[in-house]
Amino acid sequence: MEKIIIEGKTRLSGEIKVSGAKNAVLPIMAACILNDGENTISNVPDLADVRTMIKLLETLGAKCEYSDGELLIDSSAIRSYKAPYELVKTMRASVLVLGPLVARFRKAEVSLPGGCAIGERPIDQHIKGLRILGASVRLEDGYVSASAKKLEGTTVPFDLSTVTGTENIMLIASVCEGETVILNAACEPEVVDLANALNLMGAKIEGAGTDIITITGVSSLGALSDYTVMPDRIEAGTLMIAGALNESNLTINGCRFEHLGALSGKLLQTGAWIEKNGDSSIRVKGAAEIRSIDFSTLPYPGFPTDMQAQMMILMCLADGMSVITENIFPQRFMHTAELRRMGADIKLVGNSAVVRGVREIKGAPIMASDLRASASLVLAGLCGTGKTEVSRIYHLDRGYEKLDEKLRSVGASIWREKE
Repeated sequence: MEKIIIEGKTRLSGEIKVSGAKNAVLPIMAACILNDGENTISNVPDLADVRTMIKLLETLGAKCEYSDGELLIDSSAIRSYKAPYELVKTMRASVLVLGPLVARFRKAEVSLPGGCAIGERPIDQHIKGLRILGASVRLEDGYVSASAKKLEGTTVPFDLSTVTGTENIMLIASVCEGETVILNAACEPEVVDLANALNLMGAKIEGAGTDIITITGVSSLGALSDYTVMPDRIEAGTLMIAGALNESNLTINGCRFEHLGALSGKLLQTGAWIEKNGDSSIRVKGAAEIRSIDFSTLPYPGFPTDMQAQMMILMCLADGMSVITENIFPQRFMHTAELRRMGADIKLVGNSAVVRGVREIKGAPIMASDLRASASLVLAGLCGTGKTEVSRIYHLDRGYEKLDEKLRSVGASIWREKE
């Protein structure tokens, strides 16, 4: 086990390149189950979650090769339809193999998923969609067991917007008979990226990026050839907040400004300076005095729940009081206890955090509880006085590719040590 050590109050300056999106590549990898060919995917980040999905696909029978951002998945030898608990327990996105396995084998056994401890995230909408399309689904011994004699397209109305639920139904509906219409579909860019990949495989999907997605089923899909995964908007957003701390001056390359509108708007309100450089570069300069703001998390294109913890760091040092409301995962405030240990003034009231800015926060030994919380604690270490030690950083490595190395390249005093 490793921990990250940070000597704080260092002003960052320079350029950082964003890696491929974890939340986009995982469903695209699951989509490869739907064909019998050799699939090639580029801009694949070297992350623990990607390695877990590779192991899961290999357990099903696929042959995978990964090197320097390039991933080859040979799906021709997939014979198993069971995703075991040992793998699925570590990553919630593993549930994305459920739809493709039912589509390929007309049956599947997938362990109920695990992942970050940020509150309950049920898969009831996935199961509802599978049943509407014609599958029989039951829960037994910690597994979702599904079978179907025939799958037919129809209307799937979600009760709430769910990204992985939308993706799972898109995957299975791509090879269903007839037309499937998803109502209240998730609009996130990662859903669009999956639709783009599936369409290149021969699927017929329209409306991705809106709340109504139409899928016309085809008899089979071909291999995916050299598909480039979209940049990670959450990593880009995390780096933008790093640029807004300590009066830093960061240029974030390889990102898409159109995916970062809600965050950019809020950062501008805090006093940060933001400049768009072309189609794939953003420059952020931090203000000498940070203004406090209120914000609420919402489904895309609203402020992302995956950026709540990182934005809270900025508010801890802002002038005044801010109210942060978490509408997606109301229990996603476990990082606040660690921030209080560093001197932050945070009070939890229901699904809101009331943050009063302080003059400084101080380095301390702190412990990550989940993926995005770990990123927020690294940011806290960057702006805290003295030394900060962040333990349980395996959470960080699930979703950020070499974040410590990237920050060190622009002036951060940050390194890893054995626990």
